[in-house]
Amino acid sequence: MNDTSKNKKADKLVKSKKRVQDHGEVFTPEWLVNDMLDLVKNETERIDSRFLEPACGNGNFLAEVFRRKLNVVDQRYGKSQNEWELYAVIAVSSIYGVEILEDNARECRERLFNIFNERYSTLFNGNCKDECRKSVKFLLNRNILWGDALDFTNPVTKKPIVFSEWSVVSGNMLKRRDFMFKFLVEKTHQFSLFNDEGSPAAIDEPVKDFPLVHFLKLGENEQY
Repeated sequence: MNDTSKNKKADKLVKSKKRVQDHGEVFTPEWLVNDMLDLVKNETERIDSRFLEPACGNGNFLAEVFRRKLNVVDQRYGKSQNEWELYAVIAVSSIYGVEILEDNARECRERLFNIFNERYSTLFNGNCKDECRKSVKFLLNRNILWGDALDFTNPVTKKPIVFSEWSVVSGNMLKRRDFMFKFLVEKTHQFSLFNDEGSPAAIDEPVKDFPLVHFLKLGENEQY
């Protein structure tokens, strides 16, 4: 089944009555997801345009955003594996989610990775690189977080949610800077992470600043 096929588990609007009662969990149907994303169609087709879903569930919105971005990557860079890998990684790095239920956050990460991996395997077969897959998994673990977007913390540990800004600095090198989600929202007064210039609005200092790293080496160094 390719990445455009329906995933019955993901497309279910309700997992259980109890989850609806306890958490108000009802997933957005595919037709409504597409109608809403069509309102910002140009942004969904910009590879590095950042999207945050503050109650992402198992990824109905983020999966479609990612598919649209990968379609552009395919069209522009499908004939060059290195370029396709780089821009696919950039597309992944631009997608963010917060989800209060841990199983949904895990499903969302798995779903997004499967979309990437199916596309990657179809295009390049035996030439696919494990290090590229590892970089994508690392980004998803950093960008799709189990947390409460209302109080900006993990529901159990109560540690603050910290998001990473990923920017291409030169060639194949990425720059990472970490910022507290709470301060991003307070400064921008909306659920958006970074402005169009790639910098958190009105925030001077990140929580942590990281050295440049090759996009295929994400997560190899312990500090990442």
